[in-house]
Amino acid sequence: MKKQLANSIRGVIVWGLFILLSASALAESNPFSVSGYGVINYAHFDWELDPGRRAAIDVERFVIAPKYRLNDTIRLEAELEFEHGGTGSTMEFDKFEEFGEFEMEIEKGGEVIVEKLAAIFSFRSSLNFRVGHIIVPVGLVAKRHRPQHYFTTTRPEAEAHLIPTIWHETGVEIFGKIGKLSYQGQIVNGLDSTGFSSRHWIVRGHQLRFETANAEAPAFVGRLDYAFHENATVGISGYYGDTAANRPKPDVDFDAHVGIVSLHGFYEVNAVKVRGLFLWGTLENAHLLSKVNRALSNNLNVKRTPIGSSALAWYLEAGYDVLSFFNAAKEASQSLDLFARYDFYDTMASVEGLIFDNPRWERTTWTFGMNYHVHPQIVFKSHYSLRRLGTKDKNRENTFALGFGFQY
Repeated sequence: MKKQLANSIRGVIVWGLFILLSASALAESNPFSVSGYGVINYAHFDWELDPGRRAAIDVERFVIAPKYRLNDTIRLEAELEFEHGGTGSTMEFDKFEEFGEFEMEIEKGGEVIVEKLAAIFSFRSSLNFRVGHIIVPVGLVAKRHRPQHYFTTTRPEAEAHLIPTIWHETGVEIFGKIGKLSYQGQIVNGLDSTGFSSRHWIVRGHQLRFETANAEAPAFVGRLDYAFHENATVGISGYYGDTAANRPKPDVDFDAHVGIVSLHGFYEVNAVKVRGLFLWGTLENAHLLSKVNRALSNNLNVKRTPIGSSALAWYLEAGYDVLSFFNAAKEASQSLDLFARYDFYDTMASVEGLIFDNPRWERTTWTFGMNYHVHPQIVFKSHYSLRRLGTKDKNRENTFALGFGFQY
């Protein structure tokens, strides 16, 4: 009896090991994989210039990122983003720049956006190529845009108000890693200067309004990152391209080059998390663009406001995991980060010609809050931000926010 029981136990163990090894081998041989993330946010506003602004809930985004490995050298990757819980056209009420008008927003593919669709050719760690629709690696959010990568419910405002986040264009890329140094170089389609504005500088120049993107003038992108620790990196990135040739109509006879440089870094070791960015950008002939844009058709759905000849942004955020003092939380892979962040950004840091340097677009924000990671892949967020405008009167914009994010 004992011998039979021992043989049965031995058989169960053998079959268990066989199943585990088979599952492991199958997982390793499976060429298809999928990952992604999602974010849902709530915000309550106390803004002096907009006292009637209503609290809002936003299914901000849900992202699916499938990958398929054809062989050891070639793989395909894609990233689909569903924004604001819907598809098709959306309507927003803009109280500030269009005198309180309702505006229709229609993006390419509605609110379902293809952020990445590319083929990767991997030859060695130091030399690889990517071709297709790709992420433009300018700034910190371009590489770290999942909810676990930033403290606030929405992406850092200083960066999001100056450049598209996430910024994606079509082109070719060379990239690789040499020791602790990673590099990227790209040639992609450029921006459309009809979408530039006082409030968001070049953000809405990202070509999403039409079925195809104009590619008369390419842009050049570069990035270098140095990882001095597994979870600590500093880097620099840059962008340069003409935005006049990519307008819907050939309505200008001058250049309008955009140049951007970003210094960025993060340090996330043990209980400490620190992240920061400095971004500076210039726009050639901004005063001439502002004059031409004022006469654009209403049907184009652009702001038609004056444009700064330069823009400046920087932020620094720091957090500490207070649960690191408790072994039980550490064993459960939980963390509770208390954080603070300072943002400064001015989308009209300098102007040209007769353009008025509107102090409203110089913004400073202090934000305080917490992130509770019940699991490394699930986070609950809360923060309170105190934004101050550069104007003397009615310059307070305070926001309380709650959020939920996950990745898989």
